[in-house]
Amino acid sequence: MAISLKPLHQQVMVITGASSGIGLATAKAAAAAGAQVVLAARSGEALRQIEEEIIAAGGQAIHVVADVAKQEEVQRIADAALARHGRIDTWVNNAGLGLFGYLEEIELEDHRQLFNINFWGVVHGSLVAVKYLKQTGGALINIGSLAAEVAFPLQGMYVASKHAVNGFTNSLRVELAAQGAPVSVTLINPAGINTPFDHHGRNYTENEPQIPPPVYEPKEAAHAILQAATHPHREIYVGGGAKMMSSLYKHFPAAVEWFNSMAMTKVQLRDEPPRDPLGTLYEGSNEGNVRGDWPGYVMKNSLYTRASLSPVAKATAWAALGVVAITLLSGMGKTNNR
Repeated sequence: MAISLKPLHQQVMVITGASSGIGLATAKAAAAAGAQVVLAARSGEALRQIEEEIIAAGGQAIHVVADVAKQEEVQRIADAALARHGRIDTWVNNAGLGLFGYLEEIELEDHRQLFNINFWGVVHGSLVAVKYLKQTGGALINIGSLAAEVAFPLQGMYVASKHAVNGFTNSLRVELAAQGAPVSVTLINPAGINTPFDHHGRNYTENEPQIPPPVYEPKEAAHAILQAATHPHREIYVGGGAKMMSSLYKHFPAAVEWFNSMAMTKVQLRDEPPRDPLGTLYEGSNEGNVRGDWPGYVMKNSLYTRASLSPVAKATAWAALGVVAITLLSGMGKTNNR
């Protein structure tokens, strides 16, 4: 069955993890484009403030306080959207957290909680969403990561959770296609994004963590998500660095793993003590910030991502990978020399 997606100004869009980072950037951009957004997260105070800001700017928004690790609370998100708008056109499973430390040193309870949010949250959201999307058509968008395809030290369970999201999303897409369901299923794989992700994650190390370069602005991820909401895509990489590292790992896994074992631990640790080691693994934050405080250069745009979303400009995307490769290596060198 052909999949036809509505323009943003005609859409009702549900976004989980909407209280900060990529989710918040997407919510603001979608609302500015005319979408009716349904904001979901555990952080009630942050959501209330964001809803008020969107409405004050002329947009339409409601919020639902919900923990995606609990299926019944995810169903409440859908119920609220249907009660207000009567339908759901796009559902974005964005909620997710990090966990920094060596796998053998992290409490098993924390490993499980990370999976409850990062993986089971996506499963809950997807299965609730497709019940309605199959009836009227629409887009399901799951946020993966470069970590869905490449192994990193200090984020082992996060890597595992995103690999699981990758496999689940692809399997669900195949099943929906076999049923002829009018649902577009997209996996978004961002590179490093300058959000509060590193500060929100639970931290077992003796340093404040940070994401490895290259790092991009949250608006690049939001742009990719909104493209997937209006044009069917199987998979979108946010940042040429994500596509480059994924390609390298597929062709030279041993070499990339050796490099990551030698360089990626130090790159992910700042020269300062932990600010909030407990993070937000078990309860939300009311900060409501889109951007983080990455200390290095943040790439404003991704030529690769923009080009890859345009059939005419796809050839340009591969040229952009060369530039990103230089930036990646240069950024790692500067980080290691701090």
